[in-house]
Amino acid sequence: VPTVGFSTEEFQKHGINFCAFDMSGQSRYRNLWEHYYGDVEGIIVVIDATDKLRFAVVKDELEIMLADPRIAEKKVPILFLSNKMDQPAASPPAETQQALELDRITDRQWAIYPCDALKAEGVEEATKWLADVMMRG
Repeated sequence: VPTVGFSTEEFQKHGINFCAFDMSGQSRYRNLWEHYYGDVEGIIVVIDATDKLRFAVVKDELEIMLADPRIAEKKVPILFLSNKMDQPAASPPAETQQALELDRITDRQWAIYPCDALKAEGVEEATKWLADVMMRG
């Protein structure tokens, strides 16, 4: 179910205490994102792999976010979750990576993982990657 507005969740995973701000990607909510940039230590971007038309929007918003000094200076890692991989129309992660031009991100660590968030498939491995990178600092 897509997020409407935002919600906050605290949890522990792989030795890291996470305080996650689940923020909607809908245009009317995107201006809320920047209020959290100052405290961010890692970023998770969930991409609907079945909605190829929105890849351009995701790419543009990612560029805006990465250009913000509060994000640019911190070099926080970014985890991309290519969601809805159980759907036949889902783009493979490599195709999503290419569409978003993720290879242009060279100033920080990032990874893209396939997942099915509703079934929690792929989420464990992905969050482990993020926790490992964050612990290495």
